[in-house]
Amino acid sequence: MKRPAPKHLKSEDTRRADAEAVKSIGAKGTKPLQIDSYDSSDEEDLRNTIGNIPVQWYSDYGHVGYSLSGDKIAKSSAKTDEIDAFLQKEEDTDYWRRVFDRQSGQQVALTDQQVEKLNAIAANRFPEIGYNPYPPFLDIFSSVREIHPISNRPPDKRSFVPSADERRIVGRMVHAIKMGWLKRKEPPNDAGGDDGQRIYDLWDDDGGEQRKSGLEMARIRMHLPAPKVKPPGHAESYNPPPEYLFDDDESRKWEETEPEKRRMNFIPQKFDALRKVPFYEHFYEERIERCMDLYLAPRQRKMRLNVDPKQLLPDLPNPKDLQPFPTTLAFYLRGHSGQVRALAVEPDIGEILLSGAADSTVRVWMLPSGKCLRIFEMPSPVTCVAFCPNPSRTLALVSCECDLVTVLNVESGDRLAVSDTRQFIAQIEFGVENTAGVMWKQFNDKKMNGVQLKMTDKIRNVSWHKRGDYFATVGFEHTAGAVVIHQLSKGNSQKPFTKRKGVVQSVLFHPNKALFFVGTRQHIFIYDLVKCELVRQLSAGTKWLSCMQLHRGGENLFVGGLDRTFAW
Repeated sequence: MKRPAPKHLKSEDTRRADAEAVKSIGAKGTKPLQIDSYDSSDEEDLRNTIGNIPVQWYSDYGHVGYSLSGDKIAKSSAKTDEIDAFLQKEEDTDYWRRVFDRQSGQQVALTDQQVEKLNAIAANRFPEIGYNPYPPFLDIFSSVREIHPISNRPPDKRSFVPSADERRIVGRMVHAIKMGWLKRKEPPNDAGGDDGQRIYDLWDDDGGEQRKSGLEMARIRMHLPAPKVKPPGHAESYNPPPEYLFDDDESRKWEETEPEKRRMNFIPQKFDALRKVPFYEHFYEERIERCMDLYLAPRQRKMRLNVDPKQLLPDLPNPKDLQPFPTTLAFYLRGHSGQVRALAVEPDIGEILLSGAADSTVRVWMLPSGKCLRIFEMPSPVTCVAFCPNPSRTLALVSCECDLVTVLNVESGDRLAVSDTRQFIAQIEFGVENTAGVMWKQFNDKKMNGVQLKMTDKIRNVSWHKRGDYFATVGFEHTAGAVVIHQLSKGNSQKPFTKRKGVVQSVLFHPNKALFFVGTRQHIFIYDLVKCELVRQLSAGTKWLSCMQLHRGGENLFVGGLDRTFAW
């Protein structure tokens, strides 16, 4: 019995009737039916029906595969050059999302969802948009509060008792070692392995010079190691000494200074304990600068020249061309039993010489004749002497290795000047004690006449002002009160500095201007006495300044150092 055809299948007669109806519709003058508009959109991109096979199978052939009917599908010959590609890129707004599909052989535009997936993959995220890799987790045990443990089973005895099985195994191993049955494994031989191959150290340099080329050896010899980082100092400690900490003035100057000109790129801080030190905020910045210096700064090997040092010295002129200068010893001035430490010449005529020595004496000499006019006994070895620049007064300053400074009337020279000096000393009114802590005292006996100042420190150096009324003293202590300025006519003393300016070695008054020179070991500070401010800072040009002197005009400064250097 023949089964009837299903309802969803059409017979041959029905198909012919539908085709004739379509033709009749087109013949009546109506708009022809567009068959393409009824095609499925799922097949619009499937131009090559070769299937999902590797395309490289047909790379050596003139076709890309076979169709459903077994026909060869020719390769696409539509190749665009760079100009066409550029024009297409400029005109097509969706050019950035088009990719070449090997299966269809055409350019396919990616959808928004596909673009979002690609961006998520490029950003190391999940391809699925909105995917939550950490969904809410229901903790079965910790979410429910219980009063009893989950398991009340007591621990096994074997968990805290030594294992009997392990004891028997160890006993058998000990017995085998005693009987000689169990032997210790020998370490592997470095000369060769089990298979007879030679084993060697990959990074060993022994004998490597013979196998390396000349270029490799030259690169090894010319290797320049990176400079090491400067070790930290006391200022970088978490508990630095007080002298390394900044005050308000130093902090303000540090902030106003440009970063390139700062002595240090941080402000020292003090903490009670190391655990209280915070993270250094400039750590990564300094590490980056260090890496940039190692990467960008070129290194250079400096070759040492084998040159005689005498050839580097300039040619000295002939001494005869430098005359006149002293060439003959005139006479000796003998009398001191100790080392002569200080000399001073009378500034007016230059006939009287004052000398101080370690034998605690001050001698007055007449230079034309070499005669010793007077001898003054001091309480301790003399450190410095200085004549008063005022020619109407026969005064001299004498400092010793004690806390006394003597304004001495040498009583040599013009008799009228000697008598005027005595009257000047007698008219001075002295106070008990002034603000600088200096005691003034007048003495007048058969041996000496003058004024004594009791200081708070041993005196290193003394210096007169040009007018002969003011003079300055320098102490040995490294404090702010080491420098004291005195006024002889009023018997007053004052300390000009409130802060320590270094280890002061010498001081000077400018002959024509209100300037005060303070010389430390390596620097010379020039202060304005009227404005009370620092005018200039000079470098001494020596490692340790010992003395300095100004020219009469005040334009030239001469500096001497303990390292046998002289600076002008």
